[in-house]
Amino acid sequence: MAGLGTSEILIILLVVLLLFGSTKLPQLARSLGKSARILKAETKGLRDDDEDPAQQAQTEAAKAQADAAHAKAQADQAAQQSYQQPQPQRQLPRGADGTTLNGVPLPEADRDRRTS
Repeated sequence: MAGLGTSEILIILLVVLLLFGSTKLPQLARSLGKSARILKAETKGLRDDDEDPAQQAQTEAAKAQADAAHAKAQADQAAQQSYQQPQPQRQLPRGADGTTLNGVPLPEADRDRRTS
């Protein structure tokens, strides 16, 4: 350990104990442990990214292909449902005398066509 003997380590531990107190030492140890785990997980993730980019690309391509197949299946299902349930055509209300359509007066050419 970088030339540290037993007495130097004991002095460092005594100084840490005096600085932080006995109540905060468990919290300090927990936070150091969490930090070490996070650091270890991040470095492992970086190594995994660097080691096998071809496998990662294959995984991403397979996921994209599965997503595309799922979207196509949903579109096919929606299209099939629309064919099974035909939409009724709406009739626009006409005036009793055939001169208006939805309360809007028709031009004379349309009035002649509708009344004949």
